[in-house]
Amino acid sequence: MKIFNKILVVLMLTGFSSCQMFNLDLLDNPNEVTPEGVGVDFLYNNIQLTYRNFYNNTWNFTADVSRMTAMTNYTYNSAFQAVSYNGLWNNAYSQLFSDVETLLEVAEARGLDIHAGTAKLMKAYVMVSLVDIFGAVPYSQALQGTDVISPASDGDGGKSVYAAAEALIDDAIAQLDGTVAAGPASDIFYDGDPSKWITFAKTLKLKMYLNMSVGDASVKSKMDALIDGGDLIDSEDEDFQFQYSVERNNPNSRHPFYNNSYENEDGDYQSNYYMWLLRAEKQLNGDALVDPRIRFYFYRQDPDLSNEDATIWDCIYTATPFTATGELESPPPHYTAVDPNMAFCIASIDGYFGRDHGNGSGIPPDGQIRTVYGLYPAGGSFDDNSFDYTQNQGTDGALGQGINPILLSSFTDFMLAEAALTLGTSGDPKAYLESAIDKSMEKVFGYQSFLTPGKVVGRTPTGEDITLKQAFLDPLDSLKNSYITYVLDAYDATADEGEKLDIITKEFYIAAWGNGLEAYNMIRRTGKPANLQPGIETSVGDFIRSAIYPAVHVNLNANVQQKSVTEQVFWDTNPPNFVK
Repeated sequence: MKIFNKILVVLMLTGFSSCQMFNLDLLDNPNEVTPEGVGVDFLYNNIQLTYRNFYNNTWNFTADVSRMTAMTNYTYNSAFQAVSYNGLWNNAYSQLFSDVETLLEVAEARGLDIHAGTAKLMKAYVMVSLVDIFGAVPYSQALQGTDVISPASDGDGGKSVYAAAEALIDDAIAQLDGTVAAGPASDIFYDGDPSKWITFAKTLKLKMYLNMSVGDASVKSKMDALIDGGDLIDSEDEDFQFQYSVERNNPNSRHPFYNNSYENEDGDYQSNYYMWLLRAEKQLNGDALVDPRIRFYFYRQDPDLSNEDATIWDCIYTATPFTATGELESPPPHYTAVDPNMAFCIASIDGYFGRDHGNGSGIPPDGQIRTVYGLYPAGGSFDDNSFDYTQNQGTDGALGQGINPILLSSFTDFMLAEAALTLGTSGDPKAYLESAIDKSMEKVFGYQSFLTPGKVVGRTPTGEDITLKQAFLDPLDSLKNSYITYVLDAYDATADEGEKLDIITKEFYIAAWGNGLEAYNMIRRTGKPANLQPGIETSVGDFIRSAIYPAVHVNLNANVQQKSVTEQVFWDTNPPNFVK
């Protein structure tokens, strides 16, 4: 009856009537989805959506603290409060973990190995992510009902939870390997293909081992075994991602970035630093080498920031980003100490308008000039120099058909490049780096399928039409090759391992757009990119090595005391001031 009551509560909360219940005492052929199995598929679908929600709830914190998006508070402590993490915590403990345990009791009794094995993998990912974000979290005492009302956190900064996740992944792999069981009615990720789920499982372990390698060289042998096995996510058709649709209502199933920037309200501020990395950081023969992904990542609403009213600027140290002669103002000294060319106040004069890290000043009337999320991965608009306003009730671009880029083939190659360089695992780090950038760009360029190549975007001096394809799509391969050549030349030009690592991690950082968690982990793991933009104020506070506990956990659990942001995750053995 325990399992029946759990499912009854879930079904009642989601509007199912008693006539839609099923007999849990029956055992079905695992190769055939029967009417009695509909409830299992419903629960499985709910797990997938909760998993998606958990992933989305990691974004604001991890993206802000890693400078992927603008942190619009002056200090880390003011930017992230205990209530900031309530949704993420509830997604994990109140929903996903409970639902997975409920599903396993039913699915394993029925021999539904794909349901059970893949649910274990989603749970393992969430377990690992909780540790990566918070450090020590409850696990061994969690989900015990009235037996343990206030579960204590497992000790050692999350190490034991990582170990439990690794064991769960191995269990899932064994369950999925060779199974002929019927798959879920709807597997949003891999359409019920157990072999691809196994590939994801092994890549998840690679990601864990790379984090652990900071303080544990023994994981090198485990990484080598995974590499030698050859079953990692290494092609786009194996990418682990959540695909959104165009549905605006009942329910809204568009990408959350699209909802943020393409309805009726001003979108979030993008990070000047992150846009600057793509637009202006790399210099070739005195000119900026522009990353060709930038027009897919970001959409500009304004072509020329030099003509804007002075009331929109909140540069902190200057009245506007420009000198009296129209040049860009010099960054403050603590910026130039990091990088003499660091973005300040804007990313670039040609419309890349966001905010600097930690700029918490008031909000001027700048909504219609802010740079917003673009076509990839948000399903928004491609930047074709049209400079239209995007607050149009969800009618622009790809209508929200974006993705959550959770674990991609490019990520695998970046991880392998880092491991080969720093740990000496098998393979050539430069070759992995080249492959990783190529895969990232090809993934992003694939979003051309949403565009109309014949759209006219300009005129020649003699009056002929210039099409979108001629202006922006045809040059992509050439731009990609030039970019990769530049990066590899820079890699070859230095013999210093730290500088080589900086090149690898910066390219991973750029390719990870849409995945703040990988960026946050990488920064704590490596301390790079070395030129991360500092806070606009010099007193931004301690970098968050792990998030404080959510309010729902601290306020409702008698065995929990709030923690400090300087408390480090078990795998983060770097010095206390490793990152600013």
